[in-house]
Amino acid sequence: MDTITHTLFGLTIYGSVDKRQDDIKTKRAMFVTAIAASQIPDIDVISQLWDTEGMYQLWHRGITHSLFLVPVWALLFFLLSMIYLKRKDWCFFYVSLLAVFIHNTSDLFNAWGTGYLEPFSSIRITFGTIPIVDLVIWFIIGVSFFSRRYWKYNRHQLYRLVWVLIILHVTVQSAQGFALYQKYKDDYDQIALSASFLPWHYSLIGKQDDTVVIKDVSLFTEPTLQYSLQSEEEADLNTLFSEVPEARTLYEWSPFVVIVDDDERLGIYDPRFYRNGQSFLFEYMEK
Repeated sequence: MDTITHTLFGLTIYGSVDKRQDDIKTKRAMFVTAIAASQIPDIDVISQLWDTEGMYQLWHRGITHSLFLVPVWALLFFLLSMIYLKRKDWCFFYVSLLAVFIHNTSDLFNAWGTGYLEPFSSIRITFGTIPIVDLVIWFIIGVSFFSRRYWKYNRHQLYRLVWVLIILHVTVQSAQGFALYQKYKDDYDQIALSASFLPWHYSLIGKQDDTVVIKDVSLFTEPTLQYSLQSEEEADLNTLFSEVPEARTLYEWSPFVVIVDDDERLGIYDPRFYRNGQSFLFEYMEK
């Protein structure tokens, strides 16, 4: 998910905590903890500063997004809260644990995926059923924010209801994506999903031999062909990998790629991010 969504998640987690018995200092510490813990896995972006071999594509959403690192991050924030408050409050550990878990797990559902099981597995897990920017989630959280004054019960109960609605949305959206994946998986050698910004719509990316098709699909409408792409499967990519290390990383990171080999360029791109005639994940060299 994008940074704004993770921040909204942190605010909603903070709102879900019953703070009626807490003093101002504790509330402030909890506010910072909920938001910071909702962002901390993305600290891997600083790896760009020392990446000289094009490995950032693999490092980003890698080990910092691992399920096994969740309690480590939570322990870090718990220790920081002890230093600040001069006392133990295990609520800080559990809030941090929940915030990091939600960050890492929510990132599984979009096309980018995460190294959720690192370091024990290098598999990049991606479901592609939720867009990176999910406007439905924004809408649910936004409505709750503006309806606070009309809520007649304890405020934290409102935000817990928000989480129920978000989970329901993700479940319905992902169930439809799974059904579509099962419906089309036998039609292609390789297949991937990328959720559209329009709810219940997805881009289906299928590769058969040297042809990649991108279709707009939904359980309730007929599929619409958006693009048909030709991949030069016989091209020798060794020179590209030698000259452009990022290309090798992209090749290993993507479920499958489209190979471009014409008079001007030799390169590869990830078709899941293909829009308006180009993919923003495109690594190539000039001939």
